[in-house]
Amino acid sequence: MTYYDDGTLVIRDMTQEDAHCITEEELAQGWHASVEKYLMRIGDHAQGRAIAMTAQYAGQAAGYVSLYAHAPSGPYAGTGIPEIVDLGVLEKYRGRGIGSRLLDAAEALAAQRGDRVCLGVGLHSGYGAAQRMYVRRGYVPDGSGVWYGDAVCEPYGPCVNDDDLVLYMEKRLG
Repeated sequence: MTYYDDGTLVIRDMTQEDAHCITEEELAQGWHASVEKYLMRIGDHAQGRAIAMTAQYAGQAAGYVSLYAHAPSGPYAGTGIPEIVDLGVLEKYRGRGIGSRLLDAAEALAAQRGDRVCLGVGLHSGYGAAQRMYVRRGYVPDGSGVWYGDAVCEPYGPCVNDDDLVLYMEKRLG
């Protein structure tokens, strides 16, 4: 299915070919990448748990996002609120509005399910652009504090500033 198409940028369902291409590109730019992550997203899509999308820019896979119908973990698990998971844009395609268009598509799909959407954002500097974008788009912290893995990071408790250290945020839609 196609969710957006302006002739240059197309947002559509993720394919296995996309999973392999994105993984290769992420490894080339020095990111930790695993094709299994994307194949899992595609599997979740096939089973109706999520919608896994790819942004294709000028015919090349450039970014991705998944929308889970129900937050799979974190403070929103069991609430029925959709969660945006794993938004990414390859470095060579940044600055072209691809991340914003991916969020537009995910938010539009979430709005079909309710009036709120949530997400978790990493806290290290690699997530700086995403943190700023989410705030500009109206996302606010949920108040549960910082999470590490699938649990609240207790005040003054140990944690590691890696991809598992996140702040959950939500946005009212509509």
